[in-house]
Amino acid sequence: MARLRQPVQRGGAGERGGGEARAFVTLDELMRLRHRARGFSFLPRQPVQSLLSGRHASRLRGRGLNFEELRHYFAGDDTRTIDWLATARLGAPHVRVYSEERDRPVLLLVDQRSSMFFGSRRAMKSVVAAEAAALAAWRVTSLGDRVGAVVFGDRERMSIGPQARESGAVRVIAEVARQNRTLGAGIAPPDADGRLNEALRRAERMATHDWLVCLVTDAAGADEETTRLVTRLTAHNDVLAIHIHDPLELDLPDVGRAVFSSGGAQVEVDSSSPGLRRRYADERAAWGERLTGLSRRRAIPILRISTEREVATQLRELIGKRMERRASSAGGGRDG
Repeated sequence: MARLRQPVQRGGAGERGGGEARAFVTLDELMRLRHRARGFSFLPRQPVQSLLSGRHASRLRGRGLNFEELRHYFAGDDTRTIDWLATARLGAPHVRVYSEERDRPVLLLVDQRSSMFFGSRRAMKSVVAAEAAALAAWRVTSLGDRVGAVVFGDRERMSIGPQARESGAVRVIAEVARQNRTLGAGIAPPDADGRLNEALRRAERMATHDWLVCLVTDAAGADEETTRLVTRLTAHNDVLAIHIHDPLELDLPDVGRAVFSSGGAQVEVDSSSPGLRRRYADERAAWGERLTGLSRRRAIPILRISTEREVATQLRELIGKRMERRASSAGGGRDG
């Protein structure tokens, strides 16, 4: 079944309350999302209802510890830090001293291929991916961590090394907005699906150890090589997938004869055929099961974000904490 590629726009649905799906996003709009980047966390301690709480996949590691020194044991030291091998070798109690890593690099893989230039509700998938990436970048840097990105489209890929503070978020957001504006400029090249794996290979070279790699995509073109690359990434890092989807992709509507595009070719089909719609629904269900299977086997949380609703709201529902309430009850502790 050919994928829907050309933007289908319908009014009367989504949180915008009608009108057409937003085709593009501006840098100014992504900058303003800074004030919406609260109430959700990518760190390990999650609310019970969170998809990151361990019910569907393993918890994210969060920050790690750096070994600093081996020193003599002093009264009052935590006995759990005693290094028994060193104690036996040196003939006196010694403890291992650790410090918490100052930050944890986060690498965003942001899909801006032509398969993302589709939407039937509030916004195109490409716009939703841009908003999700911007929210993640603002959230990460607000906590003092560094954020980088691999932003990829049909014809180009830009890698941005992790940086902290506002400058790190702005670099990522500006590149996402730039590539978003290039969508719809022409027919996708036949190798556009392979850009996903190219981005994953680049991520593997950048993310050395204990990074959080966040893949923001519709997963178009995912194949066995994608699974192998993701598996290699999870060996030393955490991987989180934000899967962008549109309601129209899940259930083919009865609109009579319609043209479908796979980028370089088009075919006209009769969508009023019950058999065609049933086969389409079965195929999409099977594809969803494969994605769920990958999540379970590789312990990769998958957050499913729809084009029909505001992104920050969905993130808070999926992985959010009532941070202000928890902070006030705990005396204002740091929350992820």
